[in-house]
Amino acid sequence: MTCADINIRDPFVLVRDGVYYMYGTRAANFGGQTGGFDVYTSTDLVTWSDPIPVFDSVQYGMNRGVNWAPEVHLYRGAYYMFATFTREDGLHATYVLRADSPLGPFAPHGKGSLTPAGWECLDGTLYVSPDGTPSLVFCHEHTQISDGTICALRLSEDLRCAAGEPVVLFKASESGTAESIPFGGGRNFVTDGPFMYRSGTGELFMIWSSFIGGRYVELAVKFMDGELGMDFEHLPPLYTEDGGHGMIFRSEGRVWLTFHSPNASGHEHPCFIELEDRGDRIEVK
Repeated sequence: MTCADINIRDPFVLVRDGVYYMYGTRAANFGGQTGGFDVYTSTDLVTWSDPIPVFDSVQYGMNRGVNWAPEVHLYRGAYYMFATFTREDGLHATYVLRADSPLGPFAPHGKGSLTPAGWECLDGTLYVSPDGTPSLVFCHEHTQISDGTICALRLSEDLRCAAGEPVVLFKASESGTAESIPFGGGRNFVTDGPFMYRSGTGELFMIWSSFIGGRYVELAVKFMDGELGMDFEHLPPLYTEDGGHGMIFRSEGRVWLTFHSPNASGHEHPCFIELEDRGDRIEVK
């Protein structure tokens, strides 16, 4: 298979021992009650395996609604998947799953959802500070609060539960570039898909997605002191050609941005473009 044959949203690539493991949202039905997640493997980012099931959400009673945006991180010798599901109360939330292999099978890990009760949340990503402290960076969804936010939440060392209160980093409207979209008779500002990236010189960045001119885009933030916190600046858009919910990975001395494009149901495919890591900034090469 090639990327043109793969219909997924929210691609996430884990690189291990010369193999690329690509996870994503099953795009058919936009990830709603799709029964879980798959992984595709490759050694060249061009030719991919057929999808390999890695999590069965039906088996664990987690196919109530959405199955969105799986991403897999190696942490303390195991593989942890962070993904969005619909809770029993009907709200979206980030959960954590665990496996001994990037091929799964993954199983629920922890004590229910990680994101706050009563909040409509999605797209949680793991960030581990230089001193080893894990945090969840996630979106409080615009569908509940109109002006979507990106938040940070400290996690327990075993990743099983929250270990603090959520901190709102910013609202989408505060970025200076994201534009509102029509929603429910009004206009909302969207936050999607945060991902943390540390440059080769130790600078800390976050990419996230929203809309400009009705097109899905990749935006970026730089944390000025090299740590996750409130001292940051919004950067110019990273990518504006109707692609988003991306992540960044390194391989063989190169830096890649992957995202889905176009942002149209049934037509989404994973895309890969090379980035230039200049230390104090990142940009499309």
